[in-house]
Amino acid sequence: MNLKINSRHVEVTPAMRSHLEAGLAKVRKHFDHVLDASAILIVDNAKEKDLRQGAEITIHLKGKEIFAEAHNADLYHAMDLVVDKLERQVVKHKEKIQNHHHEKHIE
Repeated sequence: MNLKINSRHVEVTPAMRSHLEAGLAKVRKHFDHVLDASAILIVDNAKEKDLRQGAEITIHLKGKEIFAEAHNADLYHAMDLVVDKLERQVVKHKEKIQNHHHEKHIE
């Protein structure tokens, strides 16, 4: 899986990159057909201090894109939150795919 990380108003450190890669490894455990992912790490000057750090991730799957974003006072916590959101969405997508192919209409 290719991971592309962009940032706004923050420099991406190797620790941030490895933290994000470790989180996305959890997503790949559930669904191995992830083609690539792009992440944006943001530090804004929002009025609410809890929303100043943000993370957005888009995962490209075969035939579908899944997007999630999260904001928090701590950038690492925002990355954890967005990975958790993606994990739930990927599990739901996987269940939809598996259930869709096995349902039969019985009359």
